Amino acid sequence: MTAARPRSSGLNSAAVRARKHVTALLVAGALLALASCSDSDSDAPSSKPSTTSAAVSPSVSATAGTEDAAALAAYTSSWDAQVEAYSKASEAGTDLKKNTTLRALFDIEHDLEVMRKAGQVTTGKPVISPKVVKVTDGKIPTATVTDCIDTTHWILTDKASQKPVPLPTTRLIKYVSTATLEKWGKTWMVTKLTAQEQSC
Repeated sequence: MTAARPRSSGLNSAAVRARKHVTALLVAGALLALASCSDSDSDAPSSKPSTTSAAVSPSVSATAGTEDAAALAAYTSSWDAQVEAYSKASEAGTDLKKNTTLRALFDIEHDLEVMRKAGQVTTGKPVISPKVVKVTDGKIPTATVTDCIDTTHWILTDKASQKPVPLPTTRLIKYVSTATLEKWGKTWMVTKLTAQEQSC
């Protein structure tokens, strides 16, 4: 069965799709994200799905400031919800919209739709290692988070057969991802996820 290529943030599409070329990632998305790849012009996030929550590197932001810590918490929460959604190809019953919105949410929802049509889900979970690169004050504060997504144990699976879906051997298993967050009131929201064509 041909691997679905969703857009999103995290996956091995775990969700990254490819607009110009299908090389590095697939998704969300991590699986789907790594099966396809988003270029710098596309708003494709790398997403990333599974039946369990994303594992976070223990070295992540131990001494970060209050806003850094809050942004990282929102980012991690978004990933946990993505992993859960990708594990069943549906956002129903997840907290996906709690910390994810705008382009990031649109891409993830697109990935989930593609996965449902293809009869695919994810198993396992990605390992994330996020860090805040910059927080900017303003009418709407923003934060940029960079991450290394490890999709080694995040598997895109055919729901009916429970067998792994063949993915391009050239896809990146560990790739750099960036996220843009905005602070809405007291809550940080992930507004954009972009899987880079760069290993980490």
